[in-house]
Amino acid sequence: MMDDLRAAFRPGGSGFVAAVVAAQVLTQIGAFALPALLPGYIERWHLSNTEAGWLVGVFFAAYVPAVPVLLALTDRVPARRVYLVGAGLTALSHLGFALAADGFWSGLAMRALAGVGWAGAYMPGLKAVADPLDGAAQSRAVSWHAAGVGIAGAASFAVASLFDALAGPGGAFLFGAVAAAAAFAIAAVVMPRALPPRPAEAPRGALLDFRPVLRNRRAMAWIVGYTVHTWELAALRAWGVTFLAATAARLGAPEWMPGPAVLFMLTGFAGITASAAGNETAQRQGRGRVMAWAVA
Repeated sequence: MMDDLRAAFRPGGSGFVAAVVAAQVLTQIGAFALPALLPGYIERWHLSNTEAGWLVGVFFAAYVPAVPVLLALTDRVPARRVYLVGAGLTALSHLGFALAADGFWSGLAMRALAGVGWAGAYMPGLKAVADPLDGAAQSRAVSWHAAGVGIAGAASFAVASLFDALAGPGGAFLFGAVAAAAAFAIAAVVMPRALPPRPAEAPRGALLDFRPVLRNRRAMAWIVGYTVHTWELAALRAWGVTFLAATAARLGAPEWMPGPAVLFMLTGFAGITASAAGNETAQRQGRGRVMAWAVA
């Protein structure tokens, strides 16, 4: 039976890809609980606009410097180890926010921890999916991974709002902690314990030597474009619900219109559909051409 289980989740197989994508969904499902519930926390903790911005922004401020280190480590240790640290820190941060955070500074610490946790889970999880594959199979697996993360990110707004209504804001973060713990368990079972075979001709450089990347003008063009896209995406996710709630409070909203969290979730799902369609179109038309269409 164990042999059958290993075969079903062998790296590169459809079962393995599905399991890692499921783990990423569970890790991400609590990521935007705070942006979804930010209007309530502003009132409850008497936050200034600057403090509210820091609570949301510190997640990304911690994520950015942690990514190069944690992702580079996956060239030296199995991605499984880094991913388990990331999922574990994510679960711990949500649990801490639910049970220990009672104001700006404690909330700030928990959200910074969440950013480091996501740095250890997102890209290392993507690397675990992509490394055993190549060509169209790799592209589709990466697309499914991105779709899973996007679905979880979009759903996290409505999920947080639901658990807030059922059990208060702490309930939303407790759910995120349980989900991340489940992702930890999935990764512990399915991710390989050893590094994939390394080509003999591939030299191993210093851990944080990014000079080859900086010299690659084509890669840097994609990186700069994605950076600008991420600024826009991060700002939208951070403030979307608060903006919609403030606008509805000031101008009113039709009775048929869903609440801000649900409305933002639906917008996120529309974006995921466009992303998946864009990847399939790029397979046929070329990525450069599709990207030019998207930004035109």
